[in-house]
Amino acid sequence: MTEQELIRGLRAYEEESFRWLVENYQAPVYNTVLGIVQSDSDAEDIAQEVFIQVFRSIDQFKGESKLSTWVYRIATTKSLDFLRSKKSKKRFAFLHRLGLPGEGREVDIPEFHHPGVAAEQKETAALLFRAIAKLPDNQKTAFILTRLEQLSHAETSNIMKITIPAVESLLHRARLNLKKILKMEL
Repeated sequence: MTEQELIRGLRAYEEESFRWLVENYQAPVYNTVLGIVQSDSDAEDIAQEVFIQVFRSIDQFKGESKLSTWVYRIATTKSLDFLRSKKSKKRFAFLHRLGLPGEGREVDIPEFHHPGVAAEQKETAALLFRAIAKLPDNQKTAFILTRLEQLSHAETSNIMKITIPAVESLLHRARLNLKKILKMEL
């Protein structure tokens, strides 16, 4: 199925087109979301939300980029929104423990297993993913899209809506920050 056929089918609400989209984009979307949120169950929920949003908002897709770029953009946006919401809840939990207004409870980042990591590398990968979680959102997103999902700098710039040099700068800063974080962890 060509991209244009897929888009036409999605806009016509054809079940076959939606099924094809999910079957062909499910793994990369899930892996991208998992790399950002670092929780299996949260990644599954967010990935489902991504496909629901694609289905509901396909008429808003202008075709200025590839459909996959648009889907990745939705996935990264939903993932980062989830993390922001989680950070906000942690702040309220902290205030609540201090006896200040706010509600919720603090939730630590759970251990998870990324499907692209070999069994013998799990411990090293877990350390790396904990370090990635500490990066600023823009560095984290650029690093995950280019290094884990192996997207090109051009694709990453389209997804993040920034220039290629900006992607390269984020990657450089991410590598420097990861070195510092990992040095402190070891």
